[in-house]
Amino acid sequence: MPKPPHPSAAEKPTTVETTLQRAVAALQIQRPDEAERLAAGVLKANRGNAMAAAILGRALMLQNRAAEAVVALERVTRRGDNPALETQLAAALAAAGQGDEALEQLRRTTARRPPFLPAFLEHAGQLGKSGNYQEAITVLESGLALAPGGLELQMELAFLYVKRNDRVMASTIISQALAAAPQHPDIHLALAQVTHLDGEYAAAAESYRRALALRPDDAAARKNLGACLLEMGERHAGEASIREAIRVAPQLTGPAIISLAAASRGRFFLRPSSAANFLRTKG
Repeated sequence: MPKPPHPSAAEKPTTVETTLQRAVAALQIQRPDEAERLAAGVLKANRGNAMAAAILGRALMLQNRAAEAVVALERVTRRGDNPALETQLAAALAAAGQGDEALEQLRRTTARRPPFLPAFLEHAGQLGKSGNYQEAITVLESGLALAPGGLELQMELAFLYVKRNDRVMASTIISQALAAAPQHPDIHLALAQVTHLDGEYAAAAESYRRALALRPDDAAARKNLGACLLEMGERHAGEASIREAIRVAPQLTGPAIISLAAASRGRFFLRPSSAANFLRTKG
């Protein structure tokens, strides 16, 4: 009886691709252990497979094994220039408590050309977490100089200005982004948050409504809209908006209770259970 033929070279990549697709699916259903097993198997056969390394790194991070993710990602990043993997490595380094090494890696990655914009975001994010807002702003501005109109960079830059209590500059940046992409819900949401902080509740409410028109399932935005309406004296509409947010996202119950109590025309409850019961009623 003749032996079955060996898999052709064309079939092998398909097998690898199928395995990696299964690994990605495992991540999506919150099975990082399964994703780890599948990605590690691919890497055992091909240590330079960047996608497998990225999946393995993500799976390990989801299991709070940052140090192992660093080892897995470093093996592949040493083999060639891959700014996406380098950025992921920097995030793993930071999570493993190696902040200086993470920043050094990000300095090298953001110096690459063409620019890899997620590296600028990660770099600024890590600097911002440590309170180095001006340095983070400089990083984002250098990224925008290379890629004008990068919306994610603009949004992060605006929020850094908010943290520096320069909401005028933040509003200016967001308005420019909105003019370029008026149908982007995150920009309306960013403008809503800035005007909300400034106490411009009517303007904030309008921006929250526009964001919700584009992304109706944003429960946090709906809760914040309710908070603005409470401040505007529209108690019934405000409470209805907050209730709807809790119905969609029960995990927002705590922040919703705070919104009810903090509003100048809100409600105060002696017991959290009473507030939760109030939010569950139809009003």
